[in-house]
Amino acid sequence: MHVNIISTFASVFRKAIEETKKQYHLKVKLIKNMKKIEAIIRKSRFEDVKEALYNAGIEWFSYWDITGLGKSTEEQVVRGQVFQSNYIQSRMLSVVVRDINVEKTVNAIISSARTGDTGDGKIFVSDIEQTFRIRTGETGPEALYNK
Repeated sequence: MHVNIISTFASVFRKAIEETKKQYHLKVKLIKNMKKIEAIIRKSRFEDVKEALYNAGIEWFSYWDITGLGKSTEEQVVRGQVFQSNYIQSRMLSVVVRDINVEKTVNAIISSARTGDTGDGKIFVSDIEQTFRIRTGETGPEALYNK
């Protein structure tokens, strides 16, 4: 039964992509020379990481505050009272780069975010199949950076 559901979903998905191509006259081809790097870091290390990324030539990335739940605890001070919490306040960074920039981006994050203590964070790297710049219609790696 699961195979039938997956097969049906794949068929519907393929048809939707073909219809979208026809509707917008897009020539979509998959270009796998881009990576998405997501990093969870300590909020206290954000400015150092931001500076290291700028120095590595990474001029644009997204970030947001996150709260994680884990085995390790974090000491927090609220209204002068100290208490232990297993809710860890962190910051998530997300950036898409060309393959040639992956190593220097990851190294910049590691070298600037590392304290040597538990809770320094994690980095995840995944493939990006395609990128589109909405304003100009550029596609692929060229759509990642301003010219």
